[in-house]
Amino acid sequence: MQWQPEDERRWAVARIDAGDPVTAVAAALGRSRTWVYRWLARAQDAEATWPADRSHRPTHQAGLTPAEVVEAVTLVRLSLYNQGLLCGAQNIRWELAELSVTPLPSVRTINRILARAELTHRRTGRYVPKGTPYPALVASTVNAVHQVDYVGPCYLRGPVRFWSLNTVDLATARCALEPVQSRAGQATVDALWATWHRLGLPAHVQVDNEGVFYGSPTHPRGMGPLIRLCLAQGIEPWFIPVREPWRNGVVEKFNDHYGSKFLARTTVPDAAALGPAHRGFEVKHNSRYRYSKLGGQTPLTALQRAGKSLRFPRAAVAPRVPLPKPETGCYHLVRFIRSDRHLDVFGECFLLPPEAEYAYVVATVDVAQQQLRVMLGADPLVAFPYRLR
Repeated sequence: MQWQPEDERRWAVARIDAGDPVTAVAAALGRSRTWVYRWLARAQDAEATWPADRSHRPTHQAGLTPAEVVEAVTLVRLSLYNQGLLCGAQNIRWELAELSVTPLPSVRTINRILARAELTHRRTGRYVPKGTPYPALVASTVNAVHQVDYVGPCYLRGPVRFWSLNTVDLATARCALEPVQSRAGQATVDALWATWHRLGLPAHVQVDNEGVFYGSPTHPRGMGPLIRLCLAQGIEPWFIPVREPWRNGVVEKFNDHYGSKFLARTTVPDAAALGPAHRGFEVKHNSRYRYSKLGGQTPLTALQRAGKSLRFPRAAVAPRVPLPKPETGCYHLVRFIRSDRHLDVFGECFLLPPEAEYAYVVATVDVAQQQLRVMLGADPLVAFPYRLR
């Protein structure tokens, strides 16, 4: 009869207790003396389960993330998500550092923890440029460039119908939100004026080609309220290429956050509550959201560390529409020129030289000179007389 392993171990210990020598017991079982001594030592523990097999798994695994750190990662991620804040691995790591969690896990480790806990979300890939040089504005300092965009019409429970003029400073990621009931000229002027009172006056404002921004296709040289308001404050408006919203990518991405973190979660009783609700989200974003491009800082921290004094509008109340026609200043249009070589300036076409084909150009309207200058990269391409009306 073949013994079970536990019976064999009990017999060996019993023979040793009866006075048999270790060598004889080991020989009788075909085992080594070390094997006999090991089970004899286990039997001396006086545990009923001493003959049973034990796991050979090591009690300590090198490089294993401590359970308390894993729990901290999970709790911080859920906390950020529930507060409507950015909750990626890098943001979680910054929060853990502020909480003095040790050891501080790497971004890669946090991603693995999130994947195991199924706390990840699929995201779309970044836009991959096709290689055609694009004359993008460089935001090297605070308020060098503001990207501005309208979102809407939006609906919150009530129902309340409105648009939101969203502005983002590229250098610090500070935002400003102004809800309006209409996108008429005066409402847009008022919204921009209120935005500048909080963010400060920028050097450049970048917008898309909505009629509310440039004026009217019926009068392409009339300079709409936004152009007139900007030039009067020494600001140069920039209009991105037609049907290329990703050129305003920073504010477009912010609009996604605005939709998921504010519109999808906020309830207002009436239109009067729109302003305070938007201001609360704005303060939360600027004081608590962290960005990789800022080295983990919040927008307000980035502004403070920049140490740059801001320029604000002098008047408390926005000027009234119709605004006076500016006499100085420039505004710019970035356009992609196709094989017909037509430059579209708010519906008015100008024929460009052959070298402009399949390239981005910058068309600058010089108000003082009444001239339309076209640049291809750093080189002047052509100039046209451009009498403003």
